[in-house]
Amino acid sequence: MDYNLTEEQSMLRDMAYKFAVKEIAPLSAKCDAEEAYTPELVKLAAENGLVGSWVPEEYGGAGAGIMGNALITEQLSRVDMGIGLNIVAATFGCEAIVLYGSEEQKEQYVRPVCEGKAISAGAYTEPNAGTDVAGYGTRAVKDGGDYIINGQKMFITNGTVCDFFLVQAITNPENKRHARFSQIIVPADAPGVTRTKIHGKMGIRSSNTAEISFEDVRVPQSNLVGVEGRGFYQLMHFFDTTRPMIAAQALGLSQACLDTSARYSREREVFGAPLGSFQLTQKKLAEMAIRIEALRGLTYRACWLIDNGTPDYTLAAMAKYYGGETAVFCADKAVEIHGGYGYIEEYPVQKWYRDAKILELYEGTKEAEIMTIGGAMMRK
Repeated sequence: MDYNLTEEQSMLRDMAYKFAVKEIAPLSAKCDAEEAYTPELVKLAAENGLVGSWVPEEYGGAGAGIMGNALITEQLSRVDMGIGLNIVAATFGCEAIVLYGSEEQKEQYVRPVCEGKAISAGAYTEPNAGTDVAGYGTRAVKDGGDYIINGQKMFITNGTVCDFFLVQAITNPENKRHARFSQIIVPADAPGVTRTKIHGKMGIRSSNTAEISFEDVRVPQSNLVGVEGRGFYQLMHFFDTTRPMIAAQALGLSQACLDTSARYSREREVFGAPLGSFQLTQKKLAEMAIRIEALRGLTYRACWLIDNGTPDYTLAAMAKYYGGETAVFCADKAVEIHGGYGYIEEYPVQKWYRDAKILELYEGTKEAEIMTIGGAMMRK
């Protein structure tokens, strides 16, 4: 089913998958084992228009919208979700600049990222506040024409490889809880910034994740993005528009699990017959296929609505929630179908099993999505 994709979207989807098979697949196992980031692939992907595809053309992107970005994300994640994240999240943090930044900020920060000359990061989550966005404690105090920033951030994607952060910090502590925050661009090499890579992740091990410390970090107030005191609401909008990308990651990983399991079920013989001839195996494959098609419909529709100026953020939350659930389900069934072989490194399903769980955790836990969806139902 083509879901009425345009010719350009279909070409983008096919190009992304061919890129993943050719460039990512040969490095997947090694990067996973060594927790290795892939800067050379990010640059190559940028040259092929795969970085910042959602960014408007006037700022260096491909202008493919949220849908185009989701298609790329899905196809890269069919091969390696961690390396794919390096590519699609190279612009992580640029969302706020595109949505709320000045023209000068867009030119200075967003364009180089789309061109593969820089990497951005969103410094949001803190050691004691993840889902509770209003509980962040990092502070930015005015001093002359500057902000002086102090605080800690945790689980920051691209943390030790980025060139700049988009930092969520309290600038107006006297305001009500949700009106205290602002978003500020901080160069990664600014004095007082300490970056520590987090090792030993269960999955997406090639994606760079770090703990960041800000100690009397001074940046000009011109680095403010958007309106002072509106940072909480700007961040909420960020999550509303990035949740479909997480759903697309889940879609790609789930499709990989189904494709590999179906092929294995046709080739593997047990008790003198193909594994796939048994109803128990067919049930697992059928349930995987049904969930994937349901997820694809949710994800594509959420993206289409955003691109067409009629966003349904409850639907985006549904796609993200169901995406995580589907990926975990499909990865589990893939390991079961492969049996003992699914538990060893020779087969990729063990990696997909490890990668899948993060989809229920980052960009809003599944519990947070339930709160979003349930809250919307109560308001009707």
